[in-house]
Amino acid sequence: MNIGIICEYNPFHYGHLYHLKMIKKLYPDSNITLILTGWICQRGELSLIDKFKKTKIALESGADLVVELPFKYIQSADIFAKGVIEILNKLKCDTIVFGSESNDINLLIKLANIQLNEEKYNKLVKNFINEGINYPTAVCKTFKILCGKSISSPNDLLGLSYVKEIIKNNYNITPVTIKRNSNFNSKKIEGKITSARSIRELLKNGKNVKKYVPKESLQFLNKNDIVFLDDYFDLLKYKIISETNLTIYQGVDESIQNRIKKYINKSKTLEELLSLIKTKRYTYNRLKRTLTFILFSITKLDVSNLKLEYIRVLGFDKVGMNRLKKIKKDIDVKILTNYDDNYLNKDLQINNIVALNRKINNKTSFIEKEYKEKPIMK
Repeated sequence: MNIGIICEYNPFHYGHLYHLKMIKKLYPDSNITLILTGWICQRGELSLIDKFKKTKIALESGADLVVELPFKYIQSADIFAKGVIEILNKLKCDTIVFGSESNDINLLIKLANIQLNEEKYNKLVKNFINEGINYPTAVCKTFKILCGKSISSPNDLLGLSYVKEIIKNNYNITPVTIKRNSNFNSKKIEGKITSARSIRELLKNGKNVKKYVPKESLQFLNKNDIVFLDDYFDLLKYKIISETNLTIYQGVDESIQNRIKKYINKSKTLEELLSLIKTKRYTYNRLKRTLTFILFSITKLDVSNLKLEYIRVLGFDKVGMNRLKKIKKDIDVKILTNYDDNYLNKDLQINNIVALNRKINNKTSFIEKEYKEKPIMK
């Protein structure tokens, strides 16, 4: 079996290790292709460490092939799913395994078909949004009306988008769920397997996270090796104040621009700004992602073309390398194993901005890593 998983590893913790081990247990003869986000995560967070370190962790923990998700797909759940599922299809993966709060794949398939086939669904969602309700809540309320069941947890909603994308394109990919053992949104430590968010909170406060992450991950989580989006608030503030038109950036409409401009000078931190601009209509995650786009100058034009143009390989073991060689001739998009300015110049720009607030002496080598680093081999 060729199994695909999607991850951010921000940071890699025991829940992620459990996920990989369960796949190996359930499908011992399978190989694992992992699609990894870069500096920007789907909900607007900045990755604590760079993609090459995350790739090394993934390969040491059981992955066979690691590729990067292009930044233009770091948007809503449906667009995120469009990117990752298309890549899995191009790489001939026949199964996707993802974490789920409900762990009910039949329910997700049922809800996906409702979204794709029912005109009443679209009408109800639109009505709820017109009432000032945000999109995820509108979806949950609509499902409850149409079939008496619903989902509201973040990984279920993201998984629903994966399933819908598979059905819509008739891809030969079987979706499989693994029960999540922690609350994704919780800041509270819940035991050895706890949420990435709770671990990030410990790291922000200078606490030891040795109990909650494997050694493969811990080695990269020292104080001088990690970054937080909050550390870039002064840069973000400067950008917002100095630019008259923010609507060129992805996610910014006139209403959001007005709220950002209204509250930016009253805000001393990123969290304070988010709390002031948030409304019922706009989710916290959407607004955080929007501010991240502003910080990194990601415009609507940058993400307007959602056609998959390339697959960037970050690393592989012998199994992954042999599999890639075998299928490469049948893949109709560019396979990148080296930096290519035709496709990755924006990634370099993002990396350069991240370097501005890094607590390191040699920023030049940090910047050069983006275009000099070769795929990691295990």
